[in-house]
Amino acid sequence: MSYQLVFTEQYVKRAKRFLKRHPDLASHYLKTLRLLEANPFHPSLRLHRLSGRLDGLYSVSITLSYRLTLEFLIKGEEIVPVDVGDHDAVY
Repeated sequence: MSYQLVFTEQYVKRAKRFLKRHPDLASHYLKTLRLLEANPFHPSLRLHRLSGRLDGLYSVSITLSYRLTLEFLIKGEEIVPVDVGDHDAVY
């Protein structure tokens, strides 16, 4: 089963800002996106559901310190990234 990433205009701005601040993470970030499309349940992504004010969203790891939060619409097989950043900024 293949999933489709759907990027919102707001997310694209956040991702550009993130990559501008952290150009060293570009390859990790792109690898994470490719893996999300191929298999969002891959163990290295550490996909988990969030709670509290982010209830309904999920998070995957880019590295041990950096996360990507996303809306994960299994029904439509779409993955909508919401935010990207370090652990404290995203949560």
